[in-house]
Amino acid sequence: MPIILRYEIRPDDRVEVRRLAEAAGVFSHVEIETAVELVDDRLGRGESSDYRFVFADRDGRTLGYACYGPIPLTAQSYDLYWIVVDKEHQRRGIGRLLLEKSEELVRQSGGRRIYVETSGRAQYAPTRDFYLRLGYRLDALLKDFYAPGDDKAIFVKDSF
Repeated sequence: MPIILRYEIRPDDRVEVRRLAEAAGVFSHVEIETAVELVDDRLGRGESSDYRFVFADRDGRTLGYACYGPIPLTAQSYDLYWIVVDKEHQRRGIGRLLLEKSEELVRQSGGRRIYVETSGRAQYAPTRDFYLRLGYRLDALLKDFYAPGDDKAIFVKDSF
């Protein structure tokens, strides 16, 4: 079955986003609640929300999603807030597909730059490698940002 990309958000996406974030095994309770709050913002505010979503569905099941949006008070800069792919379906190109589609939609909206923030903890090494492989560059490393020993890595891509 092919993967279908979906851009409209549905109330049941609250459950799917929570399921995906919990199953990833790397996000804290607070981070998972934040992911669901972004869904709630989009559901509640509709098009006026700054959060945009791309869902990867197959056979009625959500396999992953990306959330991105314009950065307030900037000219043409966007944040990529989340990319999460179901553990059973990782390393099959779904994350790449979600990222590339998000980049395309940012470009179509007039965006010229995308920023991604992630943890410097060892368990996030595959995530950091993912962004580097897909053309992002490490632009800043903020030592002990999240907690002692947990740096904040900021990646940027300005040609997509």
